[in-house]
This record gives sequence, C-alpha cells and structure tokens, in this order.
Amino acid sequence: MDESVLRAMAKWPNVPAVYGWLALDRRGHWLIQRETIGNAALNDFISRNYLHDDAGRWYFQNGPQRVFVDLDYTPYVYRVANALHAPLDLATHIGEQANTLLGAWIDEQGTVLVQTDRGIGLVHDQDLDPLLLASIIEANGNVIEEGAFDELLELIEHQCPIPLWIKFRDSNVRLEPIQSADVPKRFGFDPHPQPLLS
Repeated sequence: MDESVLRAMAKWPNVPAVYGWLALDRRGHWLIQRETIGNAALNDFISRNYLHDDAGRWYFQNGPQRVFVDLDYTPYVYRVANALHAPLDLATHIGEQANTLLGAWIDEQGTVLVQTDRGIGLVHDQDLDPLLLASIIEANGNVIEEGAFDELLELIEHQCPIPLWIKFRDSNVRLEPIQSADVPKRFGFDPHPQPLLS
C-alpha cells in the first residue's frame, strides 16, 4: 500500500466507504461507472492499493476511503507472461508474479480459472490459444493438440471430469470442471460488495 494512503488513513480514519462505483472486468481493466479508466497513473495507483477485507470484499484504498470493487467474475485476471513454448509463467492483472499453481478449473463457458499463491482468478481469454494451450497436457504427459481440446468441449460443457493437466514449473495440476455460479462461494469472495449489516 502507498505510504501516502497510510498517512491519509491515519489522519482521517472514519471516511465512509463507496459502493457501486468501481469495477474489474474479465480482462483486468478497472472501470469507473462501467467506463474503462484510460489514465495509466490512476490504473497503477488502484492496482497498488487493491486489497480485500475479512468478508471477501475487494476494494481500492483511495487515501482514507475504501472504494469497493464490483467483480465481473474473479478478484484477479491472470495473464500468461511467457513466450510460446516456454515454461508457463502467470502474472495477475496488477503485475504480481504467481509462484505456485494450487488448482485449475474450467467452467461451463470454457473460462479457465487458476488458484495460485496470489489468489483465484480467471485466465485472460486472449492468452488461452496458443499460450495456455501449450501448457495443457494429457494423461501421457503430451501437450494436447488444439483439435483434441475441441473434442473435449462437450465434456467441459456438461462439467464431466476431463483428463487434462496444466504444467506449471515442476508440477502438473489437474484441470477440473466447475460451475461459474459456484466460484464466489467456493473461493470466499463477494463479487458485488454491499455495506455489512451491523
């Protein structure tokens, strides 16, 4: 968190929080009133001061004020940070590198989600093919061919187990089916924060 934010919080400790103003879309863009923020310095400031409370509500600490974030899906959006055919490297939309892959899922719409040491997030749709596909392997350890993945889409749509893993550094993590509606509760976050009842 920025030092200036910490000073403002100490100086004005009881500033009311804001809801329904800031959002994070499925591509990792910050939105004000559903309009993409084009100012790079403001985007960086929000990203540096992006946190969550004990109730799983994500917010931007804007000086002394918490600005709660509506999530279009997950708290993080992961980008594939490696070149094609290089070992998989993932980074969050706020620029944090993932060190460990703890789990991987695919929902009924084909969205890939990963949980790393940073937290749960979806993989940016523009990074799925060919970058992420180059790290998806089948039971024999071979990289899956795009045509074979397409054949598995029906299983994925019906949320049936699929024989696929994501290769991340020294581990292979099973790609499991998940329903998108179950994601917030399973991973303990609130996609549409509201004031807590006292």
